Amino acid sequence: MAKYLIKHWVNADFLVEKVVDESEIDTVKNDLKQYKTPDSSFSFVMIKGSEKINRSTYEKYDESLNNSSKERTSD
Repeated sequence: MAKYLIKHWVNADFLVEKVVDESEIDTVKNDLKQYKTPDSSFSFVMIKGSEKINRSTYEKYDESLNNSSKERTSD
């Protein structure tokens, strides 16, 4: 039986949070310093119902290395 790899390109809203010590940010100048942009150390929770699928594709899947000559289908 053939297998297919399905990919969805999705936009969604997330709540991203992390607890830090007071010494790591500047509350007087409202400066988050190294925490201005979230990274993998933050907790990510997707807001339910906020997802929007922009594009979906599928392609025949095999266990061999990625072959760029595969026929792909998208909508």
